[in-house]
Amino acid sequence: MADFSTKIPVICLESETFKALVKELALEIREDELDPWIDEKEAMRLLRITSKTTFKKYKDTGKLIFRKLSSKHILYQRKSILKFIEDSPKAE
Repeated sequence: MADFSTKIPVICLESETFKALVKELALEIREDELDPWIDEKEAMRLLRITSKTTFKKYKDTGKLIFRKLSSKHILYQRKSILKFIEDSPKAE
């Protein structure tokens, strides 16, 4: 028979609070595992776009955070791309 004499603290959360907590935790874990800076190809893949014109518009309007390492080498902040996706209006 199991020993139930040990008291284990129990935390009760509303389902929406629990979902928000899990979502935030998953985002933090994902960010820790991935390189925070990505190239244009990976940025466009995350955004699910193929148009370089659209991508340039997002960059030029300040919607994406980037660092220019040289005239031809630009890296984009992964977090800013994910935030842009999250903040975009949802299609119905």
